[in-house]
This record gives sequence, C-alpha cells and structure tokens, in this order.
Amino acid sequence: MWKVKLLGRSEVQKLLQMNEVLEAVERAFRLQAQGKVNMPAKLYLDLPQYQGDFRAMPAYIDGSAGVKWVCVYPNNWERNLYSVVATIILCDPHNGYPLAIMDGTYITDMRTGAAGGIAAKYLARKDSSVVGMIGAGAQARTQLMALREVFPEVKEVKVFDLEEFARVKYANEMRAILDLNVRPVSAIEEAAEADIIVTTTPSRKPVLLKRHVRPGTHINAIGADAPGKQELETELLKEAKIVVDDIVQASHSGEINVPLSEGAIKPEDIYGTLGEVVAGLKKGREGDEEITIFDSTGLAIQDIVCAKLVYEKARQEKVPAFELI
Repeated sequence: MWKVKLLGRSEVQKLLQMNEVLEAVERAFRLQAQGKVNMPAKLYLDLPQYQGDFRAMPAYIDGSAGVKWVCVYPNNWERNLYSVVATIILCDPHNGYPLAIMDGTYITDMRTGAAGGIAAKYLARKDSSVVGMIGAGAQARTQLMALREVFPEVKEVKVFDLEEFARVKYANEMRAILDLNVRPVSAIEEAAEADIIVTTTPSRKPVLLKRHVRPGTHINAIGADAPGKQELETELLKEAKIVVDDIVQASHSGEINVPLSEGAIKPEDIYGTLGEVVAGLKKGREGDEEITIFDSTGLAIQDIVCAKLVYEKARQEKVPAFELI
C-alpha cells in the first residue's frame, strides 16, 4: 500500500509563506548555476482552437523529483476562472512513487513572485522605494508581496491596467494586505516613474517603451512566457543589462524571444542568468544609472522546491494521506 498526500489550494495556501518561498527559490537558482539540477525544457501542447496551451515542466533538484502540468488560458477571466491552472506531482526519486499531488496554481503565483523579488534584490538599487506595476492580475499580487519582503522601505506603489476596475480592485486589495500606499494610475507613463517596474501582461506587442523608463530603473518582465509574447520595446532591451532565468527557455519563450528571432539582439547581448548572479559568478547591479531587466519565464525547479516545502510541512502537521497505489 502506498499513500499519497492530496493537497488542494486551501491547504497549499496555509502551508506556504512568501519569506520561505524566497529562500527556497533563491537556493534553486544557486543550484542551477552550480550545475546541480536536472531540468529538461518545457514541453508545449498548443491548442489555438481553444485559445490556450498546456505545458509539462519536469525537474529534479536537491533530492526531489516531480512535474508540473500547467495550462495558460488568457481569456479565462471572462469565465471568472484563473488564467493559469496547474497541478504538481511530487515523487520519491528512489522508487518513482508519488509522494503528493497538489494544487500548483498558487505555487506558480508564489514562486514567480519570489523570482521577481530575488531579481530585484540583486539588480535593483538598494534605495528603491517606488514600484510601478503594469498589469493587475494574480501575478501582480505575488510580485508585490515578494518585493515588500525584500524592500521593506517601499513607500509608494502605482498600478496601471487597461481595465479601470482591475487596477482599482488591485490597489484596494494590496493596500489592505500589505499596509502600503498603493494607488491606481491611468497611464503607463505614470506607473513607469518608479525605481522598480513590474510587467505582468500577456501582450504580444510592447507596452513599456524606452522613453517611459528612467536611468537606474530595474524591470521585472514577467508576462512573456510563450513564443511571440513581448512586453518591452526592443530599443529598451538594447539599452539594458538583461538577466534571464534560463538562456534556452528565455530565447524560445521569454521577453527576449521576439527580438532574438528578428535579429534585433544577439545571444551575446544577454548578460547572464539570475542563478549566476545569485551564486556570485557574475555581478548584479554595477551602477546607479544602469537599467537592468530580469526576463522571467518560470522554471520547473522553482515549482519542485516549493512543492517539497509544502509536502514537508504537510508531513509535520500530519495532513492525512490517501491510498493511491
């Protein structure tokens, strides 16, 4: 008899805290740079007839193995459903048997938010105090949660979204949750007057332009996670230090995928990976006037370290397991 923990979203939310996720994901990036992980490329199952896609994301890291099966349906908001829905299977690498099957949607939000926080820790100016959010969906919430952990002195957050109700709702919710001065703005230009800018849109054409961005700004480009997506103007990329989470994955489906395919930038224009910066193999920010960009595509190792964290806490709290095999 083999028992498996089945953990829904409510259980995962209770067990997962942003400060712990930041620590786990930072370690994952460090191990990646040190060559101590096994992470094949994402496998895409495109379903254009349904305006969505599925992705299989397997990985082994630090004694844990598993896979995330995740779909991305940008129009799900019209159905009052999550745009990103994921399930994670965590397995025992010694025998291949499953240890847990859990909601991966909340983990996806939290680990992606943590990646942005870690990137800002190494790439943003230490005195950063104003954050500009472009996009007000679920991912924008965990991005700000992580930034607040890393930069407790943040004093102002400006949020822009094409939908007025979305930016007003976001501002009200995050103001209450984080006790921050969060206010909606009606133009990207105003949101971009910030020390740290976070873009979390599904756009296939640039929304943040070079003229919007001041010297010394750090940008977390989160939204581009599939071929053809692009949130930042190519001219802005040319002026910045570009750090990616994974070179191959970012080249195929990250913020750099379109300008690379068009020949507007070259592979050698990419400074390096966040893991290399975290591990001390490459420097982070090197000047107050430098524009830095983190291109986040989301890595399976982030999911697995967070799933392991949830599983271990579930064991400690004696969450029931069920016979599966």
